[in-house]
Amino acid sequence: MDNLLNNQWMLLLLVFLAVAGLTLGIGLWLNRRTSVQQRLDQVGSIGLRNEPGLEGNAQWHAKVVKAVGPVARLSAPKEGWEDSSLRVRFMQAGLREKSWPALFFAAKTVLALGLPALYLVFSGLLNLEVGTNANLFIILLLAALGYYLPNGILARLVEWRKTEIQDALPDALDLMTVCVEAGLGLDAAMNRAANEIGMRSEALEEELNLVALELRMGVKRELALRNLALRTGVDDVGSFVAMIVQADRFGTNVAEALRIQGETMRTHRRLRAEERAAKIPLKLLFPLIFFIFPSLMLVLMGPAMISIYRVLLPTMGGNN
Repeated sequence: MDNLLNNQWMLLLLVFLAVAGLTLGIGLWLNRRTSVQQRLDQVGSIGLRNEPGLEGNAQWHAKVVKAVGPVARLSAPKEGWEDSSLRVRFMQAGLREKSWPALFFAAKTVLALGLPALYLVFSGLLNLEVGTNANLFIILLLAALGYYLPNGILARLVEWRKTEIQDALPDALDLMTVCVEAGLGLDAAMNRAANEIGMRSEALEEELNLVALELRMGVKRELALRNLALRTGVDDVGSFVAMIVQADRFGTNVAEALRIQGETMRTHRRLRAEERAAKIPLKLLFPLIFFIFPSLMLVLMGPAMISIYRVLLPTMGGNN
């Protein structure tokens, strides 16, 4: 009896810690700095970008790689990592520092081994009576989940960054159009647009700054723009790059081409917004059915059912 009570208290403690951690995480995520506060910080503290941060701290990244390197090597591919598609996905997610791949592969190893280990520990503490085949299936399932969970998180980061760049690109093209029509060259217009678009999208600002850096290093414009399309992985960016390359080759009016491209991308952005709005009723269907409708039925039918239970059923029983 005492062992059963101890197991129950242990389970309740684990549930409490899990709920508290989830609540704390959601609170920290919801209370992150808003876009308005970010704009105020950018306007009020211009020199903050030049300060060495976590992303630019090469010494910190070297320590991370050294610490998690032995664990990461268990999941990392033996060769061809630099030329693999996973490396491109890291660039598309904006994770260009040397420590991110090491952390990624270390997380795959730790989760693949840690989740089955936690299951075995908890099943031993709670005295769960599960068959051998079921235990083996659960262990393999948890190992596969832990191994592929970092891939899912990386895919979500890539999708979020692609969406951010795709939504901000029409505004950047409008800025480039204004700059080119004012007499600036295309390179100077892209640099100016990169400085201004940071209030709208930091990811697009970073990519355009990388293009400007490559151009200053002597890389050809066509190659720098194709690298931009490869780093972002956005179809609209690929269309923009193709348009700029064709305008350079055939000597067409760059300002007119930018204006047409900007209008086309704005139309695509509006259509994507309309598509998301059209999906809202379908996404609300399941929450309505499983959460809101039962509550409404309980509120509406509850008093009537109580009255039937208290009045009608005793009356019918008395008549019989």
